[in-house]
Amino acid sequence: MATVLDFEKPIIDIQNKIDELKQMSEISGMDLETQIESFEKQAEDYKKELYSKLKPSQKLQIARHPERPKFLDYVNLMCENFVELHGDREGMDDRAIIGGLAKFDGKPIMIIGVQKGKSTKENLEYNFGMPQPQGYRKALRLFRHADKFKLPIVTLVDTPGAYPGIMAEETGQGAAIAMNLREMSKLSVPVISIITGEGCSGGALGLAVSNYVMMFEHAYYTVISPEGCASILWRDAAMYSEAAEALKITSKDLLKLGVIDEEIPEPLGGAHNDYSATAESMKKSISNALNKLNKMSSEELRTQRYNKFRKMGKFIEG
Repeated sequence: MATVLDFEKPIIDIQNKIDELKQMSEISGMDLETQIESFEKQAEDYKKELYSKLKPSQKLQIARHPERPKFLDYVNLMCENFVELHGDREGMDDRAIIGGLAKFDGKPIMIIGVQKGKSTKENLEYNFGMPQPQGYRKALRLFRHADKFKLPIVTLVDTPGAYPGIMAEETGQGAAIAMNLREMSKLSVPVISIITGEGCSGGALGLAVSNYVMMFEHAYYTVISPEGCASILWRDAAMYSEAAEALKITSKDLLKLGVIDEEIPEPLGGAHNDYSATAESMKKSISNALNKLNKMSSEELRTQRYNKFRKMGKFIEG
């Protein structure tokens, strides 16, 4: 059964009414085509109005939708000849981060991303999309591999944050993320990052120090989860809606602030409604960005990346 978000219930009510009319028309032989068309137009207009004016807390729900496409879905839809490269060469293959070589528009790239599951079993395998230090070290190994062989890097980010367990802290979670931030800034090849769902805290930034950062229309990108922020400020996680508003987590807000470079549109209702159309939109945006970045020298790429992040957070007092 498809997951229905609380604010989508009026749409479902209209759809149920449409289904009832169709069933009644079939059983009785009555011509109810006019009424059905009227309800279908009403449903379509309501959906367009609803999704054009979503609150940050509602976008949060769509970003976390269990049926939203995952990293491997995008890889299979956008790329060819994907070859996964495993492990950090220090003892573990963290399944929360997956990466490897692939053909994109007929040319080789390194593509790396956070993988979530579609079932409880898969989520346990992928640790619910929360990478451990070994995952960030694996990503760093692949970044360096791509840099050595002059391959563009594409990262897809969808994580509620780095894994906060004791073992992760004992094996250097903070240091692993910090190392990625430093080393990504020094890469001599084009780096593109896309926030596809959740982009939370340093766990997201550890894969997103890029020349060009994109974000899906209903994704979110933030220094802390709205629930975590609400717990700190108001001692009440239930106030996450107010926190989401204040944090400016949406693509439109972050585009204005210069944190991201492009918003990628989603199908009406969210990416989970049409995997192919979503992947096609992402592929087009990546192609356009790569065409621009491939014209830059290694030094220009490093300088552009450095300046991009240095200017974030500037403000003028009145």
